[in-house]
Amino acid sequence: MSRLDRRTLLRAAAGAGALAAVGGGIAGAADLATAGRSTARSGRGLRVGYLPITDASPLLVAHAQGRFEAAGVAVQRPVLFRGWESLAQAFLADEVDVVHLLMPFAVQLRHALGARIRMIAWSHTNGSALTVAPGVRDLAGLAGRQVAIPFWWSIHNVMLQRMLRGAGLRPVVREQPSRRDGTVGLVVLSPADMLPALDTGRVGGYIVADPFNAAAEIRKVGRIARFVGDAWRQHACCVVVVRQELVDTDPAAVQAVTDAVTGAQQWISASRADAAAVLSTGRYLPQPLPAITRALNQPPRDPQRPGWYGERIGFAPFPFPGYTRTLVEAMRDTVVDGDTSFLDGLDPAAVHADLTDDRFVRRSIALHGGPAAFGLPDSLTRTEDVTV
Repeated sequence: MSRLDRRTLLRAAAGAGALAAVGGGIAGAADLATAGRSTARSGRGLRVGYLPITDASPLLVAHAQGRFEAAGVAVQRPVLFRGWESLAQAFLADEVDVVHLLMPFAVQLRHALGARIRMIAWSHTNGSALTVAPGVRDLAGLAGRQVAIPFWWSIHNVMLQRMLRGAGLRPVVREQPSRRDGTVGLVVLSPADMLPALDTGRVGGYIVADPFNAAAEIRKVGRIARFVGDAWRQHACCVVVVRQELVDTDPAAVQAVTDAVTGAQQWISASRADAAAVLSTGRYLPQPLPAITRALNQPPRDPQRPGWYGERIGFAPFPFPGYTRTLVEAMRDTVVDGDTSFLDGLDPAAVHADLTDDRFVRRSIALHGGPAAFGLPDSLTRTEDVTV
């Protein structure tokens, strides 16, 4: 996968999203080509882009249940993309209006490329895992192997490298991994390509959002070695992002989107089996229903940090500033195949305010019963708890 750089951004701004969209039985490039621009103001409805992972559940359930319309904004059927770069290209080219995006990727788009985007809410918490081949007994067994990540700037890459270093291993890029030297090669694959790569032995493991981890267990081609939520308590993998233009020109639409997503999160938390059925029968997610059900309601395990319940995806929309700060600090220690210089001049404490507009989600949380209704502290503050 090529690195998303300024040339890519310019190409996207010129309208190259037809190169990126994949239908998956939901919508395709033709839909993007005919959707037009400025949909919030034209009346054709906002366009949502997503990857087929449970991280997108709030956006998809909100559409399936008519929550966007009930909140006062029309939304077209969500468009499925196979990879993060193609989703970002379409988003920056104004071909989709609302997306769930990897949080570190959002930081890169804003601060490395200068994209005028705003995070308006978290899409979920937890929901990712490191899945390894059946013969890999522990992290040390990954030495000399390749491990797949969904994108360089992802919480998956950040946390995988922390896990590897904690096990005495060293992640490498564009270098043949060596068991003797204790190195592990990193390779970017789209989530849909990860399970086949594990099954054929191309990679010794992958770290990604569900239901791809649950699917590997059900098909008995892999086992979950570590839930990311057991390493970073209630972390955000994906966040809900819009362009600044939409905030400036139609804040009522942004509020409606946030209200719909927040309401969907609350419903999913209380109705996980029903949510899995909605995602499956509505053909929003292509994975089989058992995998989606397992992903939304992972059976209790013995987490390495008792009481964290990191195996279970959560749905709480408030974006905590301390998380952004801690993430930016961790990104500085992360190996990627690309330029990291944009991090050098960043003040981690200032990134959150620059990227986030939390006015909408604060109103949405109040509308849906207040912080306690989402298991959040009344103060909407917290201390980050991260381990290897």
